[in-house]
Amino acid sequence: METFEVKRGLAKQLASEGGLAVLAGKHFDNVDGSGDAFTGSHGIMSSISAEYNSLGKLVVDVSQERPDFDDPDAMTAAMDSRRRWSAFLDEATGYNSKQRGDKAKEYAKKASKAKSGISQGRKLMEMSTTLSDEARAQAEEYITTIEGLLDAGDNTKAESTAKKLSKLLG
Repeated sequence: METFEVKRGLAKQLASEGGLAVLAGKHFDNVDGSGDAFTGSHGIMSSISAEYNSLGKLVVDVSQERPDFDDPDAMTAAMDSRRRWSAFLDEATGYNSKQRGDKAKEYAKKASKAKSGISQGRKLMEMSTTLSDEARAQAEEYITTIEGLLDAGDNTKAESTAKKLSKLLG
């Protein structure tokens, strides 16, 4: 299962045009679904399912068959499947493949910063002798919030909450 960032407003625009399922019907076979979720298949992709989640991200799950690399027809079919998959992702996210890669790196970097903020916060609380009980309680609340946001996949809010934690303790 993979998650992709989606350009702001694109999911709503696609919803007005019939949703993700209609878009998938342009690229894949056997598409079943409506609105912002579908299942389907095409070529070597034996199973494709996708939806926009509550955070506005595209969540996809694809099962692929391994092509026969010695068969030119199988390789042509595999390349067609790959081309359709990329075109679908371009339209469903609003980003090209390079931009999707950059967004994925940015997403991971935010999670890393949030986790680092938790580590630094705990270390500062451990070392501090002048930190009030009220500030410690607030810091623990921030840490709990950050961990929950990371578990929910909301790295952007987790990073911003980690910044608040840092300001509280710094």
